[in-house]
Amino acid sequence: MKLIRYGQPGQEKPGVIINDQNYDVSAFGEDYNEAFFATDGIQRLADFLQADDNGLTLIADGERLGPPVARPSKILCIGLNYADHARETGATPPPEPVLFMKSTTAYVGPFDDLVIPKNSVKTDWEVELAVVIGKKASYVEEADAHEYIAGYALHNDVSEREFQLERSGTWDKGKGCDTFAPVGPFMATPDEIGDVDNLRLWLSVNGQMMQDGTTANLIFKIPFLISYLSQFMTLLPGDIISTGTPAGVGLGMKPPVYLQPGDVVELGIDGLGTSRQTVKAYGQN
Repeated sequence: MKLIRYGQPGQEKPGVIINDQNYDVSAFGEDYNEAFFATDGIQRLADFLQADDNGLTLIADGERLGPPVARPSKILCIGLNYADHARETGATPPPEPVLFMKSTTAYVGPFDDLVIPKNSVKTDWEVELAVVIGKKASYVEEADAHEYIAGYALHNDVSEREFQLERSGTWDKGKGCDTFAPVGPFMATPDEIGDVDNLRLWLSVNGQMMQDGTTANLIFKIPFLISYLSQFMTLLPGDIISTGTPAGVGLGMKPPVYLQPGDVVELGIDGLGTSRQTVKAYGQN
């Protein structure tokens, strides 16, 4: 199943993709939030669709797509989880996962504008595979981690490198700016995805390919990440784990290259669609 949410920010309605068509499922009566996932919502939605698949309404072309999951309780991100990306940034691949968090106010739709923060000169891109948690997870065994996955989505982990690396303290300051977490266009349940450990992920800026990698090169695989993170905090249904980015970010270029107003960022992952963000200056309409 592929879940979407559509409509204006803060007013999104639930939908699904069936045979490449977007359908409204507002009649189901629930948003794709923590309560939905916690109460076996995906199966209940499947039952609803099976009973009423002929009564669905097509979503009009041109409707804005929001992020496919209602605002999660937290967005957890893994840094330096591809060896090639660690090398390009001059970092040593870590012995344990590097964890940082993105603010939920950074969370936006897949085609929303990407806004360069005020006083930023080093806004960068990062294509990533995101995992959506399906049920409450605490002290999960790695072998059982698959039971806690609701689905997967495409994520651009936008980063301001000066804020992240030169302003002291944690990375979070360069990760949580408004619009810095475009997710979607949809969340796909695991049965929609082939081998999650062998998905191509790519990103281009103004049509020039910058990142072209594969999840086969993840240092820490998804089951390990779920187990590992659940040792430090409870993961709630709808929470997002972003698993890291391959080589090709602006920071790793010589000289570094960063986003400018008017740039267009496009990205995609096998089976998870594509997204597109137009870069705007802070305060630009």
